[in-house]
Amino acid sequence: MRFNERIVLSGKEISDAALIAALVQCDEVVGEQKLTYFETVTCAALIAFTKTPADYLVMEVGLGGRLDATNVLDEVLAAVITPVDLDHQQFLGHALGGIAAEKAGIFRRCAPAIFGRQAPEVMSVLQQCARDTGAKVFAYGEQWDVYPERGRMTYQDDDGLSDLDLPRLAGIHQIENAGLAIAAVKAAGLKFSDEILSTGISLTFAPARMQRLSKGPLIDLARALLGEEPEIWLDGGHNPHAARAIAQLLADMEERSPKPLAMISGMQANKDATGYFAPFAGLASEVFTVAADHDGVASADAVAAAAKEAGHKVSVCASVVDAVTAACRDKINEPPRFLICGSLYLAGEVLKDHR
Repeated sequence: MRFNERIVLSGKEISDAALIAALVQCDEVVGEQKLTYFETVTCAALIAFTKTPADYLVMEVGLGGRLDATNVLDEVLAAVITPVDLDHQQFLGHALGGIAAEKAGIFRRCAPAIFGRQAPEVMSVLQQCARDTGAKVFAYGEQWDVYPERGRMTYQDDDGLSDLDLPRLAGIHQIENAGLAIAAVKAAGLKFSDEILSTGISLTFAPARMQRLSKGPLIDLARALLGEEPEIWLDGGHNPHAARAIAQLLADMEERSPKPLAMISGMQANKDATGYFAPFAGLASEVFTVAADHDGVASADAVAAAAKEAGHKVSVCASVVDAVTAACRDKINEPPRFLICGSLYLAGEVLKDHR
């Protein structure tokens, strides 16, 4: 929703004044040289970080890792690799092993390399890259594990078991994400108690990650058309790996509380839209496609073609409002479960009106 979301200082988004000051300083140092947009943002972020006292810095790679602007950091506590899947293929290639090797460029000698669940070919590449670099491997399913148990979350590694609160975020995949965060903390040697870990996990909130909307114009519209409280979920995931996680969560919801699933989706043109829609085949009753208001967006027709290729019934809509209206009218006798999905830009547009 705001550029400032990209840089968070001691729990708060960077202020406009601090952001402008960092960008000005960056421009002054660069002079006549040319930086890319992302390089400029990264430099501004690093300037802001140096001026804000903190215990730790968590920095997310922009694209790949080996050649990414964030990879200028030399002394790191740990390098973390979340599940690797196809994304940014125009830059990283179409082979999972090659993408994994690019991501492994963030490993540092004698610093732990922590891996989430990976495809076998990805895990093999990551482990070899870690050995070549001299990074200590801390891999899911080998050095650590995490699983739900009796309404709680159990984390396990060579040091023992931790009985923890479940994540606030919805979905079994968020248990593995939480486990990956805990593994990073422990591998880096940070001495956080189980109580502190539980607090962090249970309080963590990520906008547009299977976020249920509770108020706002779309809720009001659907309520008026359906005559009951609507169920509208918002998720900004946009690659096949994210789609599989979302589809699994929605399948679990369907088993507990059956409702027709109405997907409202817009995507960027450089994403694997057909691969994204594939996991929802047989789960979604209809896909309503829209175009987000952003550079590089795919047209609603292009997104519709991808959804059709994945086996879906599709309707092209001019806006999210039109899509909600069409879905409500189609399912007036059987209120749907809505999922607005496929793009963080689309999610941002929705959240601007639903805070």
